[in-house]
Amino acid sequence: MDRDESHVPTVLSAPVAAGRPLPLRVAAPMAVVAGLALLLAFPPYGVWPLAPVGVALLAAAAHRRRMRAGAGLGFLTGVALFAPMLAWTNLHTGYLPWVLLSLLQAGYVALLGAAAAWVSPLADRGRWEWPALTGLLWVGQEALRDRTPFGGFPWGRLAFSQDGSPLLRLAALGGAPLVTFAVSLTGGLLVSAVWRGWAARHEARPEWWLPAAVPAAVVVAVGAVSLLVPVAAAGGGNAVTVAIVQGNVPRLGLDFNAQRQAVLNNHVDATLELAARVAAGAERQPDLVVWPENSSDIDPLRNPTAGARISQAADTIRAPILVGAVLLGPGPGQVRNAGMLWQPGTGADMAQLYAKRHPVPFAEYVPLRDIARRVSDKVDLIRNDFVAGSTPGVVRAGPAVLGDVICFEVAYDEVVRDTVTGGAQLLVVQTNNATFNEAEARQQLAMVRLRAVEHGRPALMASTVGVSGFVAPDGRVSDATGFNTREVVVRQLRLDSGRTLATGLGWWPEVALAGLAVAALAGAGVLRRRQRVVPG
Repeated sequence: MDRDESHVPTVLSAPVAAGRPLPLRVAAPMAVVAGLALLLAFPPYGVWPLAPVGVALLAAAAHRRRMRAGAGLGFLTGVALFAPMLAWTNLHTGYLPWVLLSLLQAGYVALLGAAAAWVSPLADRGRWEWPALTGLLWVGQEALRDRTPFGGFPWGRLAFSQDGSPLLRLAALGGAPLVTFAVSLTGGLLVSAVWRGWAARHEARPEWWLPAAVPAAVVVAVGAVSLLVPVAAAGGGNAVTVAIVQGNVPRLGLDFNAQRQAVLNNHVDATLELAARVAAGAERQPDLVVWPENSSDIDPLRNPTAGARISQAADTIRAPILVGAVLLGPGPGQVRNAGMLWQPGTGADMAQLYAKRHPVPFAEYVPLRDIARRVSDKVDLIRNDFVAGSTPGVVRAGPAVLGDVICFEVAYDEVVRDTVTGGAQLLVVQTNNATFNEAEARQQLAMVRLRAVEHGRPALMASTVGVSGFVAPDGRVSDATGFNTREVVVRQLRLDSGRTLATGLGWWPEVALAGLAVAALAGAGVLRRRQRVVPG
């Protein structure tokens, strides 16, 4: 036997067979590679099969370790995932917000690593416990991270990495939590197959391949079953023609606010150009025009010039425009991030106005401002706090009922679901990516794809700078625009008013899976106490 062959059993097979964790010199690099594999699963890379591989590597690294070591390994995975994924947050605000946000998100993966280490005795009891526990813990971790602190930050959920995967179809049954569970269950099956197969071979069992073959076969079965889940190919309701106007901004960066009139003019002018093409018969007459978030950062209700320009666009195109506007008030020093319907001939329709329900902390408002200022004086760039709206974004726009959500809100399950249960037939995501980059925009578009499948609705994303586009109820993207370009895309859509199982079940799949995760943690505690009192 050569030197390399004798070294591998010493490092890996012996600990696996003897009930010990992998050596730390092996587990630590595995944890880093796990984070990188997870990163590559997300847009803009989109190598979605790497998501379960990343899950498997972290599960193996943390298995049978002390909780503190499991937390450390989870933290390594979290940093390797979130630091590059969230690099767009430092493009115009400096490194501190990026570092703090990345470390905070990595902290939740550290909790996951500690939990994985804690439940190791349960995972060792049978062939199927480890995959199931892995899936439950990932759902539980995401449920916590999606809500804490200050309303949570769901970016980087496993479900959002599967926009091109067969597992995306599971969103129609149980939303993002079920997709996350399927991805992490698959990762658990992979690690179980490799770990137990390796141990069986080291022990020279005659059928050493069987412990590996069965979980591997289940991995294939999970993908095959996902392909059988029915999703809507197109809505069965009325046809509407919708135009997305991506007006672009003069310059990317935070100073787009200083270019407010230019940004508004870009969207007005692009709409007027569309109207000219419609009049010439070169383009279909739209029933609705959608402008992105921040397309009018000048309050058109208080600024007559801004209001007149929007009216000019609506009157010329002869269709209502959903405008992304910043509105002053309701109180002094307060503003609202809103989607408002602007009708041709009559102007602002105040009955069809949606105020963003989930403003972004430290970006649209500053919690604990005095304390935050001690960390960074950049918090004072946000002079006026955005006020949260209180009602779902159900906007009745002529022939279509819209489910309007603004920017990061697409990542929050309940914000999107509330529009559908309120009657939305078409999901609309108004966003402004001018302060970020194309990677962030494509990550957001992946979320729109999941929402379309989850609720069986056509959807669209309208961005100031890109990426904009339409999404069919089966998740396919059409007419996607480039980044940092001025473009207008028009498409006829079929509306839908039905409900998927995921819409009907609401948050119950997540509650059930997260509840089982808590039960597993408690069960592992009981088993650990029993093991301590057993002699020998």
